[in-house]
Amino acid sequence: MANTADGADTGDTRLGELCRRLADPSSSPELGALGEPGTRLVETIVSALRDGRPPTQLEDLLDELEELLLAAGHSAGLGSYRTTPPPPVPGFQSLPVAGPGHPALYVLACPTGHCGRVEAPDADAPDRPACGILGRPLNPVPLR
Repeated sequence: MANTADGADTGDTRLGELCRRLADPSSSPELGALGEPGTRLVETIVSALRDGRPPTQLEDLLDELEELLLAAGHSAGLGSYRTTPPPPVPGFQSLPVAGPGHPALYVLACPTGHCGRVEAPDADAPDRPACGILGRPLNPVPLR
């Protein structure tokens, strides 16, 4: 797991990318292209996490999944760079503090803190996005 300069745990970036891909239907072809071995490996990782196994014990499985992705032609493996399209840039919006009430600023993050997945909240979405591994909604984390 990655740590920040102050020693805080930021979660496993590969696990966050796997979560994002499992939650995003457009990523299904990437994981589906891995065939039966890839499907079994993803199911093993997800089952282990749901059973409460710490991500640090899954490094070998994540390495194996990364190797399968690289062999299948996904040049970033489980890295989010290069293969993840950038989020759409919204049109002009007023600053969050430029109105009455000063709304709280927050992001949505992994419900267990095991991975580095972070998303901006979508005011138009009826529900928060879910963790692709646990199926639980991402937690709001206030920005300071």
